[in-house]
Amino acid sequence: MIVLRAGTVSDLRGGKLPHDDLIGTLEGRPVGTTRGETFLMVRATLAEFVLAMPRGAQIIYPKDLSAILLAADIYPGATVLEAGTGSGALTMTLLRAVGPEGRVFSYEVREDFSRLAAQNIGRYLGSSDQLVTRAHDIYESIPDGGLDRIILDVPEPWRVVHHAVTALRQGGVLASYVPTVPQAVRMVESLRQSGAFAMVETFETLVRPWNIEGASVRPAHRMVAHTAFITTARRVEQRTAGGEQGTASAGLKGPDHRDQQDADEP
Repeated sequence: MIVLRAGTVSDLRGGKLPHDDLIGTLEGRPVGTTRGETFLMVRATLAEFVLAMPRGAQIIYPKDLSAILLAADIYPGATVLEAGTGSGALTMTLLRAVGPEGRVFSYEVREDFSRLAAQNIGRYLGSSDQLVTRAHDIYESIPDGGLDRIILDVPEPWRVVHHAVTALRQGGVLASYVPTVPQAVRMVESLRQSGAFAMVETFETLVRPWNIEGASVRPAHRMVAHTAFITTARRVEQRTAGGEQGTASAGLKGPDHRDQQDADEP
């Protein structure tokens, strides 16, 4: 990946490629170096940039970023909180999804991560009036309220649940991203025990590319398998033991994907 700058010349396998010959021209065209090699010039997609950008913290991979957007129902104009910022992959994804009318609050406790994330975001998206960053520990509190969505990429998301009850609007979505089964189990238990969340679901995404070359059609030898468990839940009217509605939040469930799959089968 090359960032074009006026007056700069890139060296590609010994061949020179002047940036001035590319700046201001259309992408999607072949460009040649002084060695006679030809390359296809296209702007990097967000997924490509995320995989190539400098990292401090481990990133959320594109396959999970796309799943989070849909599972957490991130929409234009939404007010979203993420914690922590990390290297900025999720931040950029959220900013593009909420659009110019939305807002993204991003909490990070490590200054070095925040600094690197700001550089990555600025490099790909430029400045954004929709982004508010805070050097804040979400385990302590959530100072921002009226949130439509909360996305947690922290080691112990269950410590945030009681804060989220106040900060997240009723009907809003909370999502967590954790790599291990014990973390996912504890998060689900905390959500159900809170009495303020329902429709709790946990899933993972697996991506297997396929090679299609004429008559040769086969799956790739390597695939992007487990990276993390994504848990989502809806903020609902809080119930307490002995209340008219009972302690039913644990029993309120969203659509079971396995049931839907069975229903779709002939």
